[in-house]
Amino acid sequence: MNLKKWGRLSLFLLPLAGIIVGLAVWGPEELARYRDRGILNQIQTQETAMGAEGYRYSLSNNDKVYILSKCLNSQVLPESEQNALTRTEPDYQEFTGNYAFVANRKDSSGQEPSESRGITLCNQAVQELKELGILPEGVRELSESSYNAVLYSAFDVPEPWNNVLVWKIDLGTALQNADKANRLLDAYVDADTGKLYEFYVRTDITSWSMVDADSIVSAWAEYMGLGEPQEYENTNPLSENTPYFKKYSFAGMEEDNTVVTIGFYEGINELYLKISR
Repeated sequence: MNLKKWGRLSLFLLPLAGIIVGLAVWGPEELARYRDRGILNQIQTQETAMGAEGYRYSLSNNDKVYILSKCLNSQVLPESEQNALTRTEPDYQEFTGNYAFVANRKDSSGQEPSESRGITLCNQAVQELKELGILPEGVRELSESSYNAVLYSAFDVPEPWNNVLVWKIDLGTALQNADKANRLLDAYVDADTGKLYEFYVRTDITSWSMVDADSIVSAWAEYMGLGEPQEYENTNPLSENTPYFKKYSFAGMEEDNTVVTIGFYEGINELYLKISR
């Protein structure tokens, strides 16, 4: 190639090289701006695989009772006045730390929990249990001025999506020395279904012979949707603070069972049904 032709080719290549360099510098930035204009300020949808697929968020009635029972067994809470006065020290070696029971500052809708909601649910449950013959007819209605209601979450720590939202209802401390005849003292109520898991109540019943434990637990099991109760075979006579009690077993989770106790304190005429130890 002679010098004349090379000079003409150089005149063509130099501008082309300049264009290429300019595109390399300016092109990516402008292309990004163009693509941004296509997606900014617009709602985009995209189908993705759910990372939580396979997790179990809905629990059976037996699962819920089992989880709450495990959580309550990991707490040191006075379920009743008599129980608080006579209980032995808990065996901390049996606490596995796999279950937790914590107070909620917000309910499932993200709002601050209203005590009146808990009291209302408990009153509805008490009325239903009276109609089923589980509670005596003479048990009085709860008033908001006399009772405390605190919302709790009971959950399985390794699998926290397995949880139960419950109201703990108890007679206010200002009324601890008041007349407790025919009053509910303590209860745990499901915040979603309104079902009553556990209760301690003063009654007009004066002796254990007047308590039909089998009928009470059968009616409660049907009310809770737990299936048929089985009589608990490994009952320790020293497991309760009263000689008047009977224990039953229900299917729980992972081939484990939930133990339910019907008991009675003579002298103070206190009847209880509990899922905690």
